[in-house]
Amino acid sequence: MVKHILVFTRKSMKFVILVAISIFLIICAVALFFKPIYSVTINGEFVGYSKDKSALQSKINSFIENGEEEENSNIAFVQVNNMPEYKLCLLKRNIVTNDDEIYEMVKQSGIAYYKYYAILEGETEKAYVSDFQTAEEIVKQLKEKNSNNIDDISILELYETELKDFTTVEKAVADLYVKKVEVVKKPVTTGKLSTKSGMSYQQVSIGTNFIRPISGIITSRFGSISSVRSGAHTGLDIATKSGTPIKAAASGTITFSGYKGSLGYLIIINHGNGLETYYGHCSKLYYQAGTYVEQGQAIAAVGSTGNSTGPHLHLEIRLNGVAYNPQYYVY
Repeated sequence: MVKHILVFTRKSMKFVILVAISIFLIICAVALFFKPIYSVTINGEFVGYSKDKSALQSKINSFIENGEEEENSNIAFVQVNNMPEYKLCLLKRNIVTNDDEIYEMVKQSGIAYYKYYAILEGETEKAYVSDFQTAEEIVKQLKEKNSNNIDDISILELYETELKDFTTVEKAVADLYVKKVEVVKKPVTTGKLSTKSGMSYQQVSIGTNFIRPISGIITSRFGSISSVRSGAHTGLDIATKSGTPIKAAASGTITFSGYKGSLGYLIIINHGNGLETYYGHCSKLYYQAGTYVEQGQAIAAVGSTGNSTGPHLHLEIRLNGVAYNPQYYVY
């Protein structure tokens, strides 16, 4: 019986070896005539075959994030609506792949968005530059030259599908500079009212109950004179930790959100009936112009941008363009 078992075992081993050899030969035959490859479709339409899906998709992702290296360096990103879809296939080895053609199809369908900066005078775009450092240098030089319109100069970051013509620092400063004309006037005083440079020391009814945007220490009061300013202080400075959230003192619509001269990053809220609040020297701005915000809603973060000696909030209350002392209404 042992002899029969040994014979059966030898036959089983021979069978297993034959099966293994057969499988190996089949794999060799398949490998000889066929290869794994990716079929590629875009928006449901067959566009070709890819020999290396990972390399092709990596190249496409890089194009979306940065555009082509030889193209304009101001490309922020490329919008591609229809991305390739891949399906693994086993096809004859003579199948021709066309990764480069597929990449070009994706590239041609993309829409490039460029990032650049506009120099604004009020709400009007006056000049365009490629980077923020250049824009800052223009504002800095206008400030050093004491341009009469410096408080109306601001920087706006733009993302567009077409680039504007960029200017140089020298040309922008020459075009934007407005010589300041010194006019000496005596303050108008009537009772408790003293108006000078758009400021009023009188307490009037403004029809709105404000809340405190932040808690902190008052470091500079309304009307104070300092060597760091060109005139009397039109607001109230409240010092606190950088990054502290700034709340809207009252509900309203943001009419300005950006960089504005000596006030640095600034948000202006219009509360209706000519009443506005200014929040200056911010480190971050949470909303764009046109956004409606509720009273108490965080709109920005405390910073030290612009003409500032440390982190604080510069708060102004303006009625029909005239600045009033915030201590009468908030602090």
